[in-house]
Amino acid sequence: MSLKGLSDKELVEQTLEQEQRLVFNEFGLDLAHQVGLELLNRGKDGTLPIAFDVTRNGQCVFHCALHGATQDNAAWIQRKNNVVNRFGHSSLHMGAACRLSGMSIEEKFHLPPNQFADHGGGFPIHVRGAGIIGTVTVSGLPQIDDHELVVSVLEMFLD
Repeated sequence: MSLKGLSDKELVEQTLEQEQRLVFNEFGLDLAHQVGLELLNRGKDGTLPIAFDVTRNGQCVFHCALHGATQDNAAWIQRKNNVVNRFGHSSLHMGAACRLSGMSIEEKFHLPPNQFADHGGGFPIHVRGAGIIGTVTVSGLPQIDDHELVVSVLEMFLD
């Protein structure tokens, strides 16, 4: 189901469902690399101007920028990752939740906008019994497309 055109309330519900469903039994380096390679293949096949990142236990294990991506995309990745790591939810979820509250993430949580971005594309890597151990993040497309690309790739590898 595409998230395009959903209200913020529906986005909060759908992204929460995705986060609860996309829980891995394990997420080692081999799987992290496979996720990164799949993002690379999809980006190249679709000639997408994206940068993406797979971070596990604080270590960047796959980072790539494709044609059309800029250094700014790397900054967006870091800002989206900061949101996921701080709140334990996808960056799209947090953006929709904040809009529902009538406040920006900066206002609601007193966060600097140059360090936190509640725009879609950052998604938590959740491992059963361990919690959130990392992030998969895309930047370069409209925020719903960034988010949906990450989710569709993670769904491929769900055990």
